Amino acid sequence: MNKTTLLSRLAREHGTPLFVVDHDVIRSNYAEFKRFLPRVQAYYAVKANPDPAIVHTLYRSGASFDVASIAEFRLVYENIREMPGRARQDFIWDKVIYSNPIKDQRTLEELDAFKPLVTYDNLEEVRKVRRHAPHAGLALRIRVPNTGSMVELSSKFGASPAEAVDLIAAASDAGLVVEGLSFHVGSQCTNFENYVQALSTSATIVEEAAARGFNLKLLDIGGGFPARYDRHVRPFRELAKIINSELDRLFPKSFEILAEPGRFMIATAATLVAEVIGKAERDGKRCYYINDGIYHTFSGILFDHCQYHVKAFRRGPREISAVFGPTCDALDVISQAEELPDLKIGDLVFSENIGAYSHASSTWFNGFPPAKVFHYRR
Repeated sequence: MNKTTLLSRLAREHGTPLFVVDHDVIRSNYAEFKRFLPRVQAYYAVKANPDPAIVHTLYRSGASFDVASIAEFRLVYENIREMPGRARQDFIWDKVIYSNPIKDQRTLEELDAFKPLVTYDNLEEVRKVRRHAPHAGLALRIRVPNTGSMVELSSKFGASPAEAVDLIAAASDAGLVVEGLSFHVGSQCTNFENYVQALSTSATIVEEAAARGFNLKLLDIGGGFPARYDRHVRPFRELAKIINSELDRLFPKSFEILAEPGRFMIATAATLVAEVIGKAERDGKRCYYINDGIYHTFSGILFDHCQYHVKAFRRGPREISAVFGPTCDALDVISQAEELPDLKIGDLVFSENIGAYSHASSTWFNGFPPAKVFHYRR
């Protein structure tokens, strides 16, 4: 059965809008990551899509997890089994990093019992961790170039390289242990030079820290690994070759290397199926209204700076058309320029590669519910 036939059948059986997650693709993406970056342990960024079934599949594949809220930590903790023969705290250490540099005190107090690995990037956070989670290990997040990334993160998080060793010293003086460094080159990073510069900066800081008596042993190279939304995105193996070369040149084999792929793992693993619920002609352009939109699975258009193409099951001559979501908000515009055939009310359309930062941000705005989720396992 080909993909479009399967999607049509699932939509008839379960209704629309329907968010179809293909777990074979998730496993394939994880395997690709490990094949081309064998030295790097993948900590799936749960925020990309926190569905428990996705967490289960990645855990069984060998992934660890990057969480950025206490809710995400609980989700991982409650939905995966501890490894046989391992103490719970060791299990959490190996399987979870709390990568949000800013944490409220209640979160830290709950995390402390697990002796977690958490990130920080400023002196005030050192004081909070010392007071509320003194058993935590720390990774200092540094600011690195985000040029060319779809979502820039360096203006919100990251210590400047110039203050890095002083912040490591401050944490040590507070009685805390700094295990290593972390960075993030920006989400959907297609400028591979960002990684080269970030790794070089990290190596310099590691050397400076060692000269002052602080021996770091861990580097978290963050996320940003680009999903293949289209043919213009260079293959992952090209980026991996660059990263591997720099890791081997700059860091000894004993150094533990982590990464936080989210989009890379899940973006290409989900497809949305929606239904045409309205049709109009406006200013000479055909307009379609479907039963999913910006406030739901297409939220990535607004929050993630991503454009998802809408495709039709129906064949026929295509023309440039607008596609809108179902709400009464004028913001609910999916696209002003999709090539679509002459569709009828009730026809189905679909959008591929919509697994990351999409359904995870769905709301109930205007009374419209999020899409149903169907987990497809061959």
